[in-house]
Amino acid sequence: MKNKKIQLVMDSSATHMVGDGFRVQTFFPSEKIGMKRMSPFLLLDYNAKVEFAPRDEPRGVGVHPHRGFETVTIAYSGSVAHHDSAGNAGVVNPGEIQWMTAGSGILHKEYHEEKFSKAGGIFQMVQLWVNLPKKDKSNAPGYQTITADDYGIYELPDGGGIVEVIAGELNGVKGPVKTHSPINMYNIKIKKGKELTFELSSNWNSAALVVEGSATINEADVPADSLLIFENEGEQVRIFAKEDSTILVLSGEPIDEPIAAYGPFVMNTHDELEQAYLDYNAGKYGVLE
Repeated sequence: MKNKKIQLVMDSSATHMVGDGFRVQTFFPSEKIGMKRMSPFLLLDYNAKVEFAPRDEPRGVGVHPHRGFETVTIAYSGSVAHHDSAGNAGVVNPGEIQWMTAGSGILHKEYHEEKFSKAGGIFQMVQLWVNLPKKDKSNAPGYQTITADDYGIYELPDGGGIVEVIAGELNGVKGPVKTHSPINMYNIKIKKGKELTFELSSNWNSAALVVEGSATINEADVPADSLLIFENEGEQVRIFAKEDSTILVLSGEPIDEPIAAYGPFVMNTHDELEQAYLDYNAGKYGVLE
């Protein structure tokens, strides 16, 4: 069994604001990592820990459309509320995930939950865009809301920690999320001095985000708030925790289809992209104030 080789480790120093409520590092797509390189994952925005002052009017992102892919919000600290044009609304609290399928088109807005906004506090989030295969891009919009009780739990030996299996499986433990292409996604919570060894497919696109602590992942020392990108070679991943650590692992089978992306739409061709805008301008995604 060969260790997975490492392509690069990226830090979260280059941040920008999304709306007025999310201070993120866009790890990909970027100059180093193109949109197809991490397929089926299209985008990874990471909001490292930041403290927001109390505010009566919640910060966030106003009404915007999506089509042709899925958005995944993973809350580590702070709470995010959301509404959409299909009448759905909810709150993503720490330890929870919202997995939204935009499909054929939806309007959406997300912002700091009211109580969190008024109290202020530490905010830490991950947002992913996950591509949909061509056959699923016209699906009706939908949601999967994942709470802490829903995860598949793999326990490390000798009280070394746990792995929350979000999607796919790890050593026979399956995650609750239903995906449109094969994906493994784990939250690894590992204690200082402990290690975990597991396998990821050699030809899947894979990465590991150190959310808390620091770890040695195969031959690389990876500090907090850094993303490690694996090469598509080798299968074995060994994580040694230098501190109590939380590590988000992403691995997925590439979707071998053309990508036509602009703004909030991800389709397969330019004509489909143009149609997405025409449908949006015609009001076909519904209404959201």
